[in-house]
Amino acid sequence: MTTIDPAEYCRELEAYLCRKNEGHLIRIAGPVFVQVSGWAAQGVPLTVACRGIDRYCERYYAKGPRRRPVRVEFCEADILELFDDWRRAVGVSQLAGSPQATEAAKRDSLPAHLDRAIARLTAMRSSGKSAVFDREIDDAVRELDRARAIARQARGDGRTSLLERLAALDGALLEAARKEIDEPRCAGLLAEAEAEIAPFGGRMTPDARARAVAAAFERLLRDAAGLPLLTHDP
Repeated sequence: MTTIDPAEYCRELEAYLCRKNEGHLIRIAGPVFVQVSGWAAQGVPLTVACRGIDRYCERYYAKGPRRRPVRVEFCEADILELFDDWRRAVGVSQLAGSPQATEAAKRDSLPAHLDRAIARLTAMRSSGKSAVFDREIDDAVRELDRARAIARQARGDGRTSLLERLAALDGALLEAARKEIDEPRCAGLLAEAEAEIAPFGGRMTPDARARAVAAAFERLLRDAAGLPLLTHDP
């Protein structure tokens, strides 16, 4: 099994958190080094750890002016929760003997999920992408607006159909985003996806590994394009 080098992992997170803290460097050392090395041992991808830091910082900044720099250990709950989401999305199981990650947060209601997706897509309009991509976003926003109007009352087959349509719309937006990036960038994202799956690849069949890499690539592409996740758990 390929593992992530703990020292390099900690250096990368130090540098990322330094940028989030506007140049204030807090070393990852001592007990914190052990804690963060544990994330590396579990196979938490750096991109997932960085998203967890982002999510903690967003909440922290929303409370008002910062009073102290963010420390990486404060971000653990967000990082492990996002790691749980990542593992489910790409289809890899938890490493044997690794600490149990945090329980998944209570799922948002479908209307709230759609509200956030609409707000995110609306903010992306005229964001420097092509006119074709902008039209895809506009079409998606209109469809999500219609879905939002019926989401609260949707039950049974109607809700199932709505969720299936969201999944199809999500796939269409990802395909549109794929066309916006050049081949070198696409190859870089694919290499990053393969690196994310590498710690788990030794216990996966070739087909399962290929599916996991494809799912990891989609998540990286979504992040690169700034797209929200439109699918929603039943």
